[in-house]
Amino acid sequence: VDAAGVRPGQRVLDVACGTGVVARAAADRVGRHGSVVGVDINDGMLEVARRLRPDLAWHRADAAELPFADDSFDATLCQAALMFFPDRVAALREMARVTTAGGTVGLHVWAGIDAQAGYGPLTDVAARYAGPDAVNLLGSYWLLGDLDFVSQLAEAAGLRVQEARTRTGTARFASIDHLVETEVKSTPLGKRITDDVYRRIVEGAREALRTFVAGTGEVRLPITGHLITAVPA
Repeated sequence: VDAAGVRPGQRVLDVACGTGVVARAAADRVGRHGSVVGVDINDGMLEVARRLRPDLAWHRADAAELPFADDSFDATLCQAALMFFPDRVAALREMARVTTAGGTVGLHVWAGIDAQAGYGPLTDVAARYAGPDAVNLLGSYWLLGDLDFVSQLAEAAGLRVQEARTRTGTARFASIDHLVETEVKSTPLGKRITDDVYRRIVEGAREALRTFVAGTGEVRLPITGHLITAVPA
């Protein structure tokens, strides 16, 4: 929201909004004279989004076929989702289409796994006990870590990149066990491993990630991402 320069009175679209984290932040920024729309293909995500902010507009839609007219929004945002789209260029082209000529498309993607001081060791542990397929099953998040590649995708979709920067934040979990439950059980890997393999991953993670555990047991894991802002060409 900051990177895209969202300001009061604007019309904002959150693509692949999930439970609406970005949409809610944008709504606080645009105020009562602006408007925010969230779209996602997952009904379960939208159900949560509607419950949290029933005053915002939520639509089920494919990112590659946005149900809006040209030039409908002053800012179009997409956080941590571009890597999951089957046709990334088509989705970016749609974002460019629905954004006004003077508007901004703001993208967030995670940096590559080599840049992840905490998630890299977690992936290594999973691969050790669940086999090399674990890297692929856990690795989707990090597929667009190359900023040059993301810029090429944007340009192929009719966008002109104006700024790209890298930022490291902190992912917080109540414990190592909670971290593994969130990052392993919620992925396809969680459905493919036995209880014994899962237990070994938890034990391995406790050892590999112990330096990220605070005195309270809370896990503070650094996570690095890229912010890209672009305008319709």
